[in-house]
Amino acid sequence: MTDAWELVHAERAALAADLEALTDEQWRTPSLCAGWSVHDVAAHLVDNALATPVGVVWAMARARGNFDRQNQQGMERQRGATPRETLSRLREVAPRRSGPPAPVDSRLVEEVLHGEDIRRPLGIWHDYSAEGVERALRYQARVSEGLGGARQRAERVTLHATDLDVTIGDGPQVRGSALNLLMAISGRDAALKDLEGPGVDLLR
Repeated sequence: MTDAWELVHAERAALAADLEALTDEQWRTPSLCAGWSVHDVAAHLVDNALATPVGVVWAMARARGNFDRQNQQGMERQRGATPRETLSRLREVAPRRSGPPAPVDSRLVEEVLHGEDIRRPLGIWHDYSAEGVERALRYQARVSEGLGGARQRAERVTLHATDLDVTIGDGPQVRGSALNLLMAISGRDAALKDLEGPGVDLLR
């Protein structure tokens, strides 16, 4: 099994390379994260990379225990005055190995999921590591939504990846790529059109 941090670092580098080619207008494109632009999501990833267990505690205190407020404040704090500044910050933090008090596979979820939040609206295709996507999917499917996972949604169905040897659950089946399954259980309805099976409607 590959060191999870190696997979995380590879995804950060790949995203930075894709962002390098964007125009200022593309940076303003709405992402798949409601209310956030591509620029905002990139800044959020900078904030994520800088996270430490102690830092997360302080950030939650500043946000008065509100997870969404914490994310918004962190994004605003790390968003550069220009896209170039934010991209420079993303490259600087790319090699970091810090994070919140959670398994490292949670970092894979962040990099893969938010990578698609940025790329899909821009029509950018990326060949993610199969191992990275599988580990992110399995993590999301077993971790409670209260801890940033998607277990409650995943438990409604059986997730069957058509591109990897992955089947999770025992409800009505949902079939599709592991990446689209990850996105769907994580609340990205844009992925549902690429899935099939009797359980698809249960993920809306």
